Amino acid sequence: MAFTTRPVIMGTHGAVAAGHYLAARAGLRMLEIGGNAIDAGVAMGFALAVLKPDQNGIGGESPILIYSADRARAFAINGQGVAPGEATLDRFREMGVDLIPGDGFLPATVPSAVDNYITSLAVFGTLPLAEVIAPALELARDGFPMYESLRSGIAENIPRWQEHYPSSTATFAPGGRAPEVGEVWAQSDWAGSMSLLAEAERKHARRGRTGALRAARDVFYRGEIGREIVTFSRECRVMDASGEAHVGLFQENDFAAYSARVEEPIQADYRGLTVHKCNTWCQGAVFLQQVKLLEGLDLARMGHNTADYIHTVIECAKLAFADRNAHYGDPDFAEVPLGRLLSADYAEERRTLIDPKQASLEERPGDVPGGGKRQPGAVADDAPWPTVHGGDTTRCCAVDRHGNMISITPSGGWFMSSPAVPGLGFPLGTRGQMFELDPEHPNCLAPGKRPRSTLTPSLVTKDGRPWMVFGTPGGDCQDQWTLQFFLNYVEFGMDLQEAIDQPTFHSEHFRDSFYPRGSRPGHMSIEGRIEEAVREELEERGHAVSVVGDWENGQCEGIRFDAETGLISAASSPRGVSYAMGW
Repeated sequence: MAFTTRPVIMGTHGAVAAGHYLAARAGLRMLEIGGNAIDAGVAMGFALAVLKPDQNGIGGESPILIYSADRARAFAINGQGVAPGEATLDRFREMGVDLIPGDGFLPATVPSAVDNYITSLAVFGTLPLAEVIAPALELARDGFPMYESLRSGIAENIPRWQEHYPSSTATFAPGGRAPEVGEVWAQSDWAGSMSLLAEAERKHARRGRTGALRAARDVFYRGEIGREIVTFSRECRVMDASGEAHVGLFQENDFAAYSARVEEPIQADYRGLTVHKCNTWCQGAVFLQQVKLLEGLDLARMGHNTADYIHTVIECAKLAFADRNAHYGDPDFAEVPLGRLLSADYAEERRTLIDPKQASLEERPGDVPGGGKRQPGAVADDAPWPTVHGGDTTRCCAVDRHGNMISITPSGGWFMSSPAVPGLGFPLGTRGQMFELDPEHPNCLAPGKRPRSTLTPSLVTKDGRPWMVFGTPGGDCQDQWTLQFFLNYVEFGMDLQEAIDQPTFHSEHFRDSFYPRGSRPGHMSIEGRIEEAVREELEERGHAVSVVGDWENGQCEGIRFDAETGLISAASSPRGVSYAMGW
C-alpha cells in the first residue's frame, strides 16, 4: 500500500473540501443542519473570502459547476464579471496603455462572487443566505488564528500598501504590522458590509425565498456597497504597472446591469466518463482538449511519471494551450469553434504533431475555421513595475448524500494588487489583465465582455449520474495539475489521496495569462520528488527543466460519489491549509 499524507475521508451523508480547514468546517456545518451540497459550497465560498484574502476576495470572481440531483444534470454559473462600459480600446489607446496592467483599477471587472453565490442558492440551494453566510461573518467579526502563509503575505505587502494603498494598510495591517502566527485576526469592515446582505434578506422575507435573496444581492449591485465601490474607484487615483496612476472606469450602471446566470457547461468524454467545464470565458476547454488528445494514447503502458509519460502530457498541453491563447474568448462576443476543437478528428490530426523523442519549441495553434487568426506575441518579463500576481486562487467543493455536487474556484479580489475599499473591507479584482487589446482577437477587450479567465472548476458524470468534483488553484497550471490528478485516479488506479499526493509537473511554454504576459518556450517545471533520471531524459529530449520544491505545486482537492453504493470519498492536498471533512 502506497504511503499517503492523509487518509481518504469516507462517509455516506456528505463531504466537503476547501482551501482552509475552517472553510471546510463551515461547509460541513451546512450539511449537518440539513442543507445540501450547494448550501455547503456557498458557505465555504464566503468563508474563504475571509480566511484567504491573499488568494481570493468577495470583490473577485468564482466560477461554479453544479450537479443537481433533482434535475439529473450539470449546470454552470457564469462566474466571471464583465468589463466596465468605459473599458474600450479607444479609451486604453488614449491612456497610452498597450498591455492591461495586473494591478490598480484599470483591470477591474464587475465583482461576480456575491451574485454567483446568491444565484446558486436561489436556483439550487435550500437554506437562507443568513444561515449560509453566518460562518463567514463569525470568522470576520470574532477573528481566526493567523497562519504562516497569510502572515507572510501581509508582511510582504505592507511596504507597497503604505506607499500606494493606505486603505489596505488600515484594513489588513492596522498599525503597520503583520499579526503573529496564532494571533486572532478579525476583519470588522468585511463583517459590516456583508452583514448588510443578510439583513436585507430578513427585511424582505415576505417576498419569499427568491425575492429575499434578490433583495440581498441588490444591496451589493444596486445599493450602498456598489455605490461605495464606484465612488472610491473613480475618485482614488492609483499607480499601476503602466507606470502611471489611474482612476477606475466603473459607473453605477455597470453594477446595476450585471447579473450572474445559469449556463450549460461544455463537455467531453474520456474512458466512459463525461468531464464538464465552464465555457470559453475561462480556460476550461483546455482540459477537454487535453483529454481528447490523450485518449488516443496508451498512457498506462508508458508508466506513471516516466519520461515518456511526462513528455507526452507536456506536449499535449502545449498544443491545447496554444489553441486556448488563439481561439478562446467570451462566447457572447466571439465565435469559438468548440465543435471542431473538441472533435475526435481534430484531436487525431493534432496528435500527429507530437514527436515522442523531441520537445516542441514553437507555439502551434490549430488553423480552425471561425477561430482566432492572430497569436499574440510574448512579452518579456521586464515590466517597469513588479509582477503583481503574487497570489493565487483557492478552492472548495461538496457532495451530499442525494448526489448533489458543487465545484467552485474562488479567485481575484486578492489584497496584493488593488486597494481595499474604505469601510467595506475588501479590494477589487484585476481579472481584466487577461484581455487582449488586439481587435481581431476573440479575447479582445470590450464593454460588458468577460475576459478569458484561468479559473476552471471540474465536474464529472458517468452515464448521466454524479461521479466526481475536483479542482486546484494555480493560474495557467490549474488544468495541468488537475489533469494529472484525474489521470492518476482514472488511468493508474490510485485512490483519491494518493492521486493528489503524487509529484506534479507543468509546462511554461505558452504565453502566460497574467501581466506581463511572458512565456518561456520549451520550459517545464517538475517537483523534486520526480526521479533525477527522468529529468535528465526529458532534458535530452529538448525540454528546459526547472526543479522546484518537493511539495510546491498545486493544492488539488476532490470528492467522489458512488451512485451505486452511496459512498462519498474526499481528499485534499497537504500543500497548504486545505482540508477535507465528511461523515
